[in-house]
Amino acid sequence: MEYFVWNIDPVLLHIGSLQLRWYSLLFVGAFFIGLLILQKIFQQEHKNPEILDTLLVYVMIGTVVGARLMHTLAYQPEYYLNNPLEILYVWKGGLASHGGLLGVLLALYIFAKRYTLSFNWLVSRIAIPGALAATMIRIGNFFNSEIVGIQSNRPWAVIFERFDTLPRHPVQLYEASVYLLLFFVLLLIYKKVSHSLSTKIIPGIFLSYVFTTRFFLEYLKTHQADYTTTLPFTTGQILSIPFILLGIGWILWSLKNKKTVSNTK
Repeated sequence: MEYFVWNIDPVLLHIGSLQLRWYSLLFVGAFFIGLLILQKIFQQEHKNPEILDTLLVYVMIGTVVGARLMHTLAYQPEYYLNNPLEILYVWKGGLASHGGLLGVLLALYIFAKRYTLSFNWLVSRIAIPGALAATMIRIGNFFNSEIVGIQSNRPWAVIFERFDTLPRHPVQLYEASVYLLLFFVLLLIYKKVSHSLSTKIIPGIFLSYVFTTRFFLEYLKTHQADYTTTLPFTTGQILSIPFILLGIGWILWSLKNKKTVSNTK
């Protein structure tokens, strides 16, 4: 069987000693597209759009710092504890989505306090472009030929020639497709459901959907961590469980309190 061979150079452009990578372009582009979506939301809900540039900085810093720390401490702890300065070498790769989300939530909490916004309102609005950002980041992983899937004989399997010569599940694209669907689902909820309920329930849907997806797709991924555990789960699955439980709890709380009048409008 002929399989699709993927061997694109992850570097889009060389400028002297500098490199512009596809992943970096998609990563930064995701934030700016998200900014455009949030500008429209802020205008529709009579919030000050001038603070969005500052919000973008908060979110980007929270994402990178959280994702980097989680990757170094959860996936390659022995290496980075022996080489602590390399934790700062973000350009070498290594970002974990679980840590990125924790970093964003902390950044949003600080931002909400500073600008006297409802944290729940802010998280629910950020979640919408956040799903789109997750889509673009996974496409970036595909361009990098990283987080590849296990071997497969499916007709849509891909040979990541920069990784090896075996046909594998294009699990990055599976994940990107699921996140893209989530983006449209959250957008539909935002437009069709009352603002009071959507503000409460969107974060719970985001958390439970994203990390349930992540939990099951881990079965199709190659081993990511540098160590093994005695548990029947991967590191990614173990890190996903608290987020799934938090998301389910958030949804239940939202439905229980759906008649409560929101103070964000």
